[in-house]
Amino acid sequence: MTQRTAVRDALLSWARDDAEVSAAALVGSAATGREDAWSDIDLALRIGSAAEPGDVSARWTARLYDEFEVAHHLDVLARGVLYRVFLLADSLQIDISFWPADRFRATEPGFKLVFGTANTPTNPAPLDPDHLAGMGWLYGLHARSAIARGRGWQALMMLDGVRDQIIALACVRHGLNPHHGRDADKLPSELLDELMRARASTTDDHELRRANKLSIEALLREIARHDEALAQRLVMPAEALTF
Repeated sequence: MTQRTAVRDALLSWARDDAEVSAAALVGSAATGREDAWSDIDLALRIGSAAEPGDVSARWTARLYDEFEVAHHLDVLARGVLYRVFLLADSLQIDISFWPADRFRATEPGFKLVFGTANTPTNPAPLDPDHLAGMGWLYGLHARSAIARGRGWQALMMLDGVRDQIIALACVRHGLNPHHGRDADKLPSELLDELMRARASTTDDHELRRANKLSIEALLREIARHDEALAQRLVMPAEALTF
């Protein structure tokens, strides 16, 4: 038995014994049969209607620190649900989400109910290509100003943002998961090679300007595959970004 399996089994045992937890589900790779040596533990808990999710999360957090070598944790709030992410000393990641009873449901294909009941599943809202395009040129604007001001590291970060939007747009177009680069490696090699060539290798001014030009051109091409009219409207401002 791996350490990950042992920890997960312990957490599920806690959930079954907890009077304020009415249901639990595995989420992510463990729920879809894609778990490997680098997978984390992703557990969703339905908090009883008479309990406060904040109180339950505090109690669980204290117990994790008592029984496992937790180095740190952080919170992510989304749609009224607390996702608490724990980092163990050996780098194992544990994600536990504490759901109010009326919100507990599958929101993605990777959801495997272990015990209890769940509400009617929902599908995640698809990313809006128009919004991704807007974020792309916004990062491009900040990349240009950072280069002009001699702020090489800021420019690198902004160019990374441009590339992230291109990848997300391409994933949407190909029917791939656009979130957090999960399916980025499945994109056509021609596009990935293009993006690799557009990466800046140093903070040298000439290199940043080269990467900026190639990145903006790649962004325009990807936008055009979604909305040709929008791409045409962006041609003139895009030229101003590639100085």
